[in-house]
Amino acid sequence: MRNVSVNSIGEYIKEQREQARISIRQLAQQAGVSNPYLSQVERGQRNPSAEILQQIAKGLRISAEALYVRAGILEDRPADSGVRSALLADPELSERQKQVLLEIYESFRKENAALAAQETAEEVTQAQAGPEPAEQDAEPSPEG
Repeated sequence: MRNVSVNSIGEYIKEQREQARISIRQLAQQAGVSNPYLSQVERGQRNPSAEILQQIAKGLRISAEALYVRAGILEDRPADSGVRSALLADPELSERQKQVLLEIYESFRKENAALAAQETAEEVTQAQAGPEPAEQDAEPSPEG
């Protein structure tokens, strides 16, 4: 996990809030947190949990993943096939539906990565073992 200062996540939240032209009071209400708590987060005096970040992201109408990366909870990932962006941009899906679909998508990606790693490990093990010995005949040859 990256070590990101508490202040930078607060600054980022404040920037996003100001860009969205939402007051701190409005965001606190939408995120379900107290006004003083959100103020402390923005000033870098509090380190919000992943759950609180998700609520703040929902209030700001931005990706919770973006806040998680900024807070150092998730590592920044390389560009994907656009699936995440497409899901997050779909106006017909609720925030909860988007999160569930992203979680399913990620679970499939992790499962496939684990299978690929397992297959690679098996191939390496077989290569290190060398060729399999030829099968011996169960019955002795008539010459013996």
